[in-house]
Amino acid sequence: MSIKIIDYKSKYAKHFYELNIEWLETFFYVEPYDEEVLSHPNKYIIDKGGYIFFAMKNDIVVGTVALMPTEENGVLELTKMAVSPEMRGQKIGQQLLQHSIDFSKTKELKGLLLYSNTKLENAIYLYRKYGFKELELEKDNPYERADIKMFLKF
Repeated sequence: MSIKIIDYKSKYAKHFYELNIEWLETFFYVEPYDEEVLSHPNKYIIDKGGYIFFAMKNDIVVGTVALMPTEENGVLELTKMAVSPEMRGQKIGQQLLQHSIDFSKTKELKGLLLYSNTKLENAIYLYRKYGFKELELEKDNPYERADIKMFLKF
């Protein structure tokens, strides 16, 4: 069965929260900033001009990603990408990434920014494959776990 990517709907907000909390607890830990953003996606992402997408399989949410506004006009942060544990390894994250890039280009954005951690070797490999370049990581970045900052310029 194929994966369909849809726009944010409030009825799926709990999936946005649950998928990301599970992912964070598996690979890192939940920071207060994560808890706040994930608990209030409308306030921190949608209402500020950002976007959230869901990967659906048979009408079940199996993955999600957000494009969150940054202080720089025309640049969104690719963030909160998570895939359900039983669906990992099926290129759903790659589909969410490609959708985010294609969508951003239709909006004529300058680029996408992301923060990650180099222990996520598969993710870093994927970001590089899609053209993201490493930038200097600022000391006051939003995430304690981040040790790499990357940017994809359009």
